[in-house]
Amino acid sequence: MAMMIHEDACIGCGVCLPECPNGAITQASDWSYFIRFGLCSECFGVHAAPRCVSLCPIPQCIEANQKRMETPEDLRRKAHRIAVQRAFAAFDKAKGQ
Repeated sequence: MAMMIHEDACIGCGVCLPECPNGAITQASDWSYFIRFGLCSECFGVHAAPRCVSLCPIPQCIEANQKRMETPEDLRRKAHRIAVQRAFAAFDKAKGQ
């Protein structure tokens, strides 16, 4: 399942933003962030656990989204899809230069 940031707990420190390997974390306002479900693979294949959770200074600010249940196989497929999309984007960018 994808992770989610509780807006009422987020202090807007931004420590999670640059650490997401998929770019799933986006700034929602001047003081809070949110995680895009379609890009969150819980750091599958990159880190042993979601990096945002381990870095966040606020306990229980970032948790698994219980409304978005995914199996380990779902996460593996999502991580693969994101990696392929990034590879094509990098190729297109290099080709255009």
